[in-house]
Amino acid sequence: MQQILVIAPSWVGDAVMAEPLYRRLAERHPGVAIDLFAPAWTLPLAARMASVRQGVVNPFGHGALRLAERWRLGRQLAAQGYDQAVVLPNSLKSALLPWFAGIPLRTGFVGEWRRGVLNDARALDKTALPTMVERFCALAEAPGVLPAKPIAHPQLQVAADSRTQALAQVGLDAARPVLALCPGAEYGAAKRWPTAHFARLAQDFLARGWQVWVFGSAKDQAMGQEIAQLAGQPTGLVNLCGRTGLDQAIDLMSLAQLAVCNDSGLMHIAAALNVPLVALYGSSSPGFTPPLTNRAEIVSLKLDCSPCFKRECPLGHTHCLTQLAPERVWSAAQRLLPDMLP
Repeated sequence: MQQILVIAPSWVGDAVMAEPLYRRLAERHPGVAIDLFAPAWTLPLAARMASVRQGVVNPFGHGALRLAERWRLGRQLAAQGYDQAVVLPNSLKSALLPWFAGIPLRTGFVGEWRRGVLNDARALDKTALPTMVERFCALAEAPGVLPAKPIAHPQLQVAADSRTQALAQVGLDAARPVLALCPGAEYGAAKRWPTAHFARLAQDFLARGWQVWVFGSAKDQAMGQEIAQLAGQPTGLVNLCGRTGLDQAIDLMSLAQLAVCNDSGLMHIAAALNVPLVALYGSSSPGFTPPLTNRAEIVSLKLDCSPCFKRECPLGHTHCLTQLAPERVWSAAQRLLPDMLP
């Protein structure tokens, strides 16, 4: 049996967008076993990807070289007998482990002095491969072959019993329609729609009999609390920020009838779950990392100063998001769900 080790991305959104690569590898190599070397916080994604056998914990933090530890772990992985490694991050350190493991074929894009450790180093043509998902999928093909388009959208699979268990763990039910709000964006404040706008939107849905679940990490807990306060602490609004792991968040979000998200990892999760999605863009652009689904409405003011791709607004006002009124998001939601939001 052929075995492939993928050195996976650390960002949740990027990790989701790599899923079509795994399916393409499985298509090209029937019966292949694909393992992901990934940070522990992204492994719930691997568990919900049909083409992945298992996740292997990447214990190295961002920027940490820890050369001796990488060598020791590489020698341990050598015993697994992998036939190929596919290295998705562009750093040198991410390519070291497959080299230390003696994996015969080591595939990735040229970058950061990697020619010596990658023996299948590809030149990246950014014009031919303008999006991240296309660049990932190109590494499943033979050298010089571009991935066939259209590329299949990422897919996450959730079992019914996992949904039931997640609901019981947080004390919720899905008897009424669910609006999922995702106010966080790990990259920075210039990608976050104002909490007051999220609160106003929540009020509109609550008034129509929906319930509102706010998703995010512990870092987003204060934003979730602020949304609840600004909305008047309604009983139908539940702040789940920091109350769930990524596994529970995925399972609960799969129950939503609609998600409204900043450009974030949770946005890509909603897309991969095929949940109708309103995606909010401020400082970033949907050109490179769009929501990969046929059920999304992208909302952006497209100001002259955006996208700037900055973590904080360089002009100090973040008009690209503050001036993006909740009414525009409501209209986008109506286009997605005309029968539920007349």
